[in-house]
Amino acid sequence: MQPAIGIDWGTSSLRATLLDADGSVREERARPWGIRHLPQGGFERALSDICAGWPDCPVIASGMVGSRQGWHEVPYVDAPAGLEVLAEYATRFDAGGGRTLSIVPGVRDAVRLDVMRGEETEIMGALAMCPDLAITSQIVLPGTHSKWVNIREGRIAGFSTMMTGEIYALLTQHSILGAMIPAGMPSATDWPAFDNGVRTAHASGNAGVLTQIFSARTLALESRLERAAIPSYISGLLIGEEWRAMLASGWLASSAPTLVGDARQCTLYQRAATTFGLPQPAALSGTAAHGAWQVHLALATQRTGAADPSTQEPA
Repeated sequence: MQPAIGIDWGTSSLRATLLDADGSVREERARPWGIRHLPQGGFERALSDICAGWPDCPVIASGMVGSRQGWHEVPYVDAPAGLEVLAEYATRFDAGGGRTLSIVPGVRDAVRLDVMRGEETEIMGALAMCPDLAITSQIVLPGTHSKWVNIREGRIAGFSTMMTGEIYALLTQHSILGAMIPAGMPSATDWPAFDNGVRTAHASGNAGVLTQIFSARTLALESRLERAAIPSYISGLLIGEEWRAMLASGWLASSAPTLVGDARQCTLYQRAATTFGLPQPAALSGTAAHGAWQVHLALATQRTGAADPSTQEPA
């Protein structure tokens, strides 16, 4: 099997991983070139720069690069969707500089009217890293738009999105709560404030966290919450609301879901889960590159099958 390059191309960043012929990671690179912040020369220049000096091999991309605002729009595939479907509907084209790029499609949940782009590749990587998850499992991908995903027989069966990260940014940067936060504060988590936020979300019951967000201002005004700790408190409220809502909906199974994503984000979700009295979920990181490798293998298998006359139906 020839090497491959995995590309995770989102709204705000571009990450590339060079994968050896056995799928192991040889080198990783990152650039601040999301689809909305491209260098002069656009997508082609960005890809050429981040892959400079790497072998001429297939490039597998996922994320918002396949959206309507991306390089080439790749239609969603409907859930349930597994690796074979993702590879079958990947869009392949000449990306310039002698490189061929395949963009993985996102997945659409027609029942819940929900969509994902990029997370499907992370999920395929997680299933490859931990094959037991493929039978029946639940996976949570923290992030700007957190995904709570049901897995059945190696396929994405359904999912729900929580806009936790985006709402956090809005509240801390563009609200009356954000106006109370001192400028230039470090990003380190204030754990007592975070835990207090999680407990407050838990205690909100059926009313939900919308009835509690303003408490960040009240607590600060009464000097019961340091203004520098407001972001941690809000983070705890919002992440706690995810766990509260999914418990209330009956989504959570008897076993803990597996967290997939950034290690720091996963730590926050683990801590919130234990505050709710739930088992601490296992966490996986670096799954996007493994997922890109799985798509690379599936694409190679499909091309080999299409070229082998013995696999064709007789005329």
